[in-house]
Amino acid sequence: MNELENARKEINEVDAEMAKLFEKRMKAVGKIAEYKAKHGLSVLDEDREKAVIKNNSEYISDDVVREYYVEFLQSEMAVSRKYQSRLSEGIKVAYCGIKGAYAHIAAKKMFPECIPVSFADFAAAYKAVEDGDCDVAVLPTENSYAGDVGTVMDLIFSGSLFVNQVIDLSIKHDLLSVKGATKDSVKKVISHAQALSQCAAYISEKGYLTEETSNTAVAAEYVKEKNDPSLAAIASKDAAEIYGLEVLESGVNTSAGNTTRFAAFSRAMHTPSAGRGKMNENFILTFTVKNEAGALAKTLDIIGAHGFNMRNLRSRPMKALLWSYYFYIEAEGNINTENGRDMLKELGATCDKLKLVGTYVSNDAKQ
Repeated sequence: MNELENARKEINEVDAEMAKLFEKRMKAVGKIAEYKAKHGLSVLDEDREKAVIKNNSEYISDDVVREYYVEFLQSEMAVSRKYQSRLSEGIKVAYCGIKGAYAHIAAKKMFPECIPVSFADFAAAYKAVEDGDCDVAVLPTENSYAGDVGTVMDLIFSGSLFVNQVIDLSIKHDLLSVKGATKDSVKKVISHAQALSQCAAYISEKGYLTEETSNTAVAAEYVKEKNDPSLAAIASKDAAEIYGLEVLESGVNTSAGNTTRFAAFSRAMHTPSAGRGKMNENFILTFTVKNEAGALAKTLDIIGAHGFNMRNLRSRPMKALLWSYYFYIEAEGNINTENGRDMLKELGATCDKLKLVGTYVSNDAKQ
């Protein structure tokens, strides 16, 4: 073992001890959060933090290292504040859209006691979790009518977050307008492009004009603000309740089986118990293969040889490399077993890039 390997071995040993101490420290932070919540105290205690930095930095004998230790303590206390806020205020869930959007509905179904935090686009919601400003992002990955949500699929491949929960949300579009409006008074319907497409047969039958918005809930909010009986929004029943609109007709989407799959993304990956064998256990992989004949087939053969049933296989172009693709697989089974770990080891030798995106238990949520 050379000098570099010895140093890395020492770092690994120290990191293992630090991980145990970090968990112990966070349990104590949890008790502090409970006390502060009970006594109405602020999460931030600047005097206490200054005292901790002053006192603890004296443990470091090296003047230069002490500078970095102060920075380490500041970062550690920032993490502690976030954890206290989560315990006292609730989990912060990022989503794209505004209150009443289907993503907002999905977030509340996944995390009933959460604090939903609205973002303008998928990437901003995803980044908020990467940066630690939110705890979870709930984003759509696929619609049974419109197919994959490409932007989110690309974030799955290139981002640092993991999928730990998935729900299939049944989407039912309603025709909403202000009080006193009727289906006959409506001349124009407003909604997201996909919602308009999913309700095209109904819109055509009624002879309505259409206008696109960034979100179904935004459409509902706009109709409320205009207070015009000739305008209607296509959105959810929840949006009608939130924005005080009347449901003129329910279930105007062409396909009664319209379903959107939403995934919950977080910074740490949940791993199921190695001994658990639930029928509805699933995992997600993304990977690229070497540019040689039969590379993809070999990869799929490895998965099949280990007894994992693939639910779907998709490919997406890689923006940085012309005519190059990455692959996305969802498969049934518990990957946290000796068999699963062996499979990942074999795939790692075959694939150029391999990522275990996450594990989840199948769960459906009906409107």
